Amino acid sequence: MISPQTTDPASDLPLDPRTAPLPAYGAGSLADLLPAIATGQQLTGFETGLTLEPADRVCVFLVDGMGWEILRDHPREAPFLTSLLATSLNSSGAPLTSGFPSTTATSLASVGTGLAPGAHGLPGYSALDPGTGRLMNQLRWQPWTDPYAWQPHPTVFQRAQDAGVETSQVSAPHFEHTPLTKIALSGGTFLGRLTGEERMDLAAERLAAADRSLVYTYYADLDGNGHRYGVDSRDWREQLRYVDGLAQRLAEQLPPRSALYITADHGMVDVPDDQRHRFDFDEDWELSAGVRLLGGEGRARHVYAVPGAAADVHTVWREVLGPDAWVARREEAIELGWFGPPGAGVDDRVRERIGDVVVAMSGRAAIVATRTEPKESALVGMHGSVTAAEQLVPLLEVRT
Repeated sequence: MISPQTTDPASDLPLDPRTAPLPAYGAGSLADLLPAIATGQQLTGFETGLTLEPADRVCVFLVDGMGWEILRDHPREAPFLTSLLATSLNSSGAPLTSGFPSTTATSLASVGTGLAPGAHGLPGYSALDPGTGRLMNQLRWQPWTDPYAWQPHPTVFQRAQDAGVETSQVSAPHFEHTPLTKIALSGGTFLGRLTGEERMDLAAERLAAADRSLVYTYYADLDGNGHRYGVDSRDWREQLRYVDGLAQRLAEQLPPRSALYITADHGMVDVPDDQRHRFDFDEDWELSAGVRLLGGEGRARHVYAVPGAAADVHTVWREVLGPDAWVARREEAIELGWFGPPGAGVDDRVRERIGDVVVAMSGRAAIVATRTEPKESALVGMHGSVTAAEQLVPLLEVRT
């Protein structure tokens, strides 16, 4: 489980990266969810440290941005989901963790492949493509690169379908042919439906369509409203009410011998719009000195140094950010277990995608880039780091 922050928030000293909370890879992370489900459906080759009660028919409903802490803090808006909090993670009342960074592309790849980021190779919102020397946005897949070269591992959906489980993905139609869907969520049948109600109804139908079935369905707009307006805004709360109704609608239609798991890809924090909390890379000569490319996003950065400057960049970023960030060298972050189990390393093809310096923000601060990333820098709600607000996600359960 996520380890506690052991630093003194009142101190001006840089945070020790060894104190950064770690994802529960191999025991209770998003990467362990589908392997545990597949094992419960009597499939082999999916061993993980997470065990779930077997079920013939399983649906995973993933709500983008619905972190554990913000869900727990809004019982009025989500009475049905709140009533299920005690069922989370085998009725322990505890959350799962995402991986690092706690961001959509990374998390969906972890869910779909059953692998940690250091293995599937999507280590953030944007990362270096060593073949081109350019940043590649792994959510929008820009600039284009071969999806199956970037992420060559089969998905759990593909493997389950091949083993005789009827698998389906029920999502918005425009996701069907995206590269991220192809390399993270493909396998079986993709069914596009526009409204949330249509998706819930169809997910229940697909569950009942076979003796053994695995259905994945997804809702994105809660995350969008959090980014635009903040996670305690009226617009965000309205979306949470809607999500609560969708979850109850699906739960009430489950066929016999079914399990529904409701989870998320990450949480979110609101970043105050002031200079104390928003470090502007484009305007700060200390942060930009020696930096070739700035990847990631505001709460989790990959910093790619010019040749020979990595050590200096690491030192300066630690000093400038102080208690507002855990700042680690690439090899240090890998060995500590940010991208996979401690000591497990990362795949060779993935290593250079990770920044020479890796930054995980603490508190509510962010590294923005107002000139080169104007839209991202204007967001209210952000995510990506290792804090509990971003990394902890529910695993709520309903069974029939």
